Amino acid sequence: MTDRRSLAGPLDALRSLLLEKIEEAVQGNVDWIELRERDLSARELAAFSEQAVARTGGATRVLVNDRLDVAFAVNAAGVHLGEKGLPVSAARRLAKERSIGREFLVGVSRHSVEGALEAERAGADYVMFGPVFATPSKAEFGQPQGLQRLRDACERLKIPVLAIGGITEQNAWECFAAGAQGIAAIRLFQNAKNLGKVVERLRGT
Repeated sequence: MTDRRSLAGPLDALRSLLLEKIEEAVQGNVDWIELRERDLSARELAAFSEQAVARTGGATRVLVNDRLDVAFAVNAAGVHLGEKGLPVSAARRLAKERSIGREFLVGVSRHSVEGALEAERAGADYVMFGPVFATPSKAEFGQPQGLQRLRDACERLKIPVLAIGGITEQNAWECFAAGAQGIAAIRLFQNAKNLGKVVERLRGT
């Protein structure tokens, strides 16, 4: 997940810095990159997303946070919908109307097992579940869900569950042990001095 404003550097240079980080993520074999630049206008986000998709060369899937229209416009691999965002069923229907159907990923963030199950029934391809651990960026969603609720979600859902919220290289393994098929994070990847090595260690390679 991206957050250019958390990078160190002049404000007018942050987009370029983030694009460099995206290239590094591609070289490090990161599977998905979620563009989460909520303060950008639709026009600005579309321009930035187009650049990001071009930098991946198709090797890494790019998902756009909440803006289905931008995801369509730049031929992104999918959209990631927040709990209060566009309904999954609507996103799935619109993707089908564009003849991209199941090739287009529709993922969601959910903060309860019940909400995750509802998203699965609506046609979500995956669920980011959390916050598993305490983290400032997810404080608005209340107390951490913890590993037991993550385990419950993983056991009850048939679609992939990705752990999010306070994920570090150390506690990521606890999430995998609980059944998570992946992890999502900003600082863990974006602030890594050697992102490729971090990914290697997380993959156990």
